[in-house]
Amino acid sequence: MDPNTLFERIAAGLRRDRAVTESRMFDARVLKVKAKVFAMLVKGALVIKLPPERVSRLLAEGRGQAFDPGHGRIMKAWISIPQDRRGTWAALAEEARESVAVASTAGSDRRRSRSRKR
Repeated sequence: MDPNTLFERIAAGLRRDRAVTESRMFDARVLKVKAKVFAMLVKGALVIKLPPERVSRLLAEGRGQAFDPGHGRIMKAWISIPQDRRGTWAALAEEARESVAVASTAGSDRRRSRSRKR
């Protein structure tokens, strides 16, 4: 299955969560949860956002490549999963969705707590 079709199938499944939306950013299709990007299709690879420790483990296991968006600087919380690992795309995209959703909820809780202290 070609990467665009697979990404669309994964996106359709993830969009069952009404907090998940799809849009375009630069030249990539992106999936967002609570307005935060968690997955995108870049040059035929799935690029996902996970905690840096998890990205490091996946890199050490050889399950993906470090992600450089093109300006020569590796993004520690992002990993590119190549087409030859597309069997793992759905599970990793779901993991990224969960991770970003939890992080954005925690961030809004911290902001609310700070505003109450003022």
